[in-house]
Amino acid sequence: MRDDDKIHYRPASTSADDRKADGSSSDQMIAEGERPGLRRKLRHSLTRRPGRATIALASAAACCLGLVTVVELRSADEASPTGSSAANAELLQRAEQESASRGLARTPSAAPTPSPSASTAPAPTPTPKKTTPTKKPTPRKPVDPAPVAGLTVAQMNNAKKIVRTGHAMGVPRRALVIAVATAMQESNLYNLASGVLPESQNHPNQGLGWDHDSVGLFQQRASMGWGTVAQLMDPAYATRKFLTTLLTVPGWQQMRLTDAAQAVQVSGFPEAYAQHEPRATVIVNAIVAPAT
Repeated sequence: MRDDDKIHYRPASTSADDRKADGSSSDQMIAEGERPGLRRKLRHSLTRRPGRATIALASAAACCLGLVTVVELRSADEASPTGSSAANAELLQRAEQESASRGLARTPSAAPTPSPSASTAPAPTPTPKKTTPTKKPTPRKPVDPAPVAGLTVAQMNNAKKIVRTGHAMGVPRRALVIAVATAMQESNLYNLASGVLPESQNHPNQGLGWDHDSVGLFQQRASMGWGTVAQLMDPAYATRKFLTTLLTVPGWQQMRLTDAAQAVQVSGFPEAYAQHEPRATVIVNAIVAPAT
């Protein structure tokens, strides 16, 4: 038999680096072996199958290194249980970080919600207010009161014309009472033409008077400058003429009714107007009250 301790087989197909690595690994494993028979079998297997021997040696070396590492870790854990727990926790944390950094899945972060600003926020739309159209007050029609104070319908209608004309002029109520009382004395509240003045009879009238050329409700004379016959036969014109003259009388409001009327009419019976004051007041109140 050959002496295996003196045989050194080096295959031609193995490179210099492989031969160096195989020789050093083989010598190390032979040195670590405990029995001479194991060394001879190992050398015999290496000389017969050099390629497989190289793979086997590398696997054995890796296993040995792994066992050494496990033994060292277990010894360190047994020596310091507190330190091993901390080390394991650190290793787990690093593993999680590396796994997260290498992973392909990513959880998208929530996009920040833009805060509304005055420049981007839409301006509030003002709610249109419902406006109720203002209704114009309907002018009240004058109420035609029934005749009062013993007057006929014709007399009451003439009294209304006097009061409403004076009211339109804005004169005080006292002036209206004076005007109605004067017409009651002069024409008994009838629009009279003159029997001696045929021209006056051509206008609407309610009878004839015979006091010279006096015509109308106030028996005014055209010959004295009060106006034309046609104008004096108009109740509204005749009333305006009387009240305008009354307002020019100084202190007429403080006078007795008969004195104020006489200052305008210059009648031959100056005290005759006073008797009509009570009835004239009732007539004016009945006409003015519904209109206000």
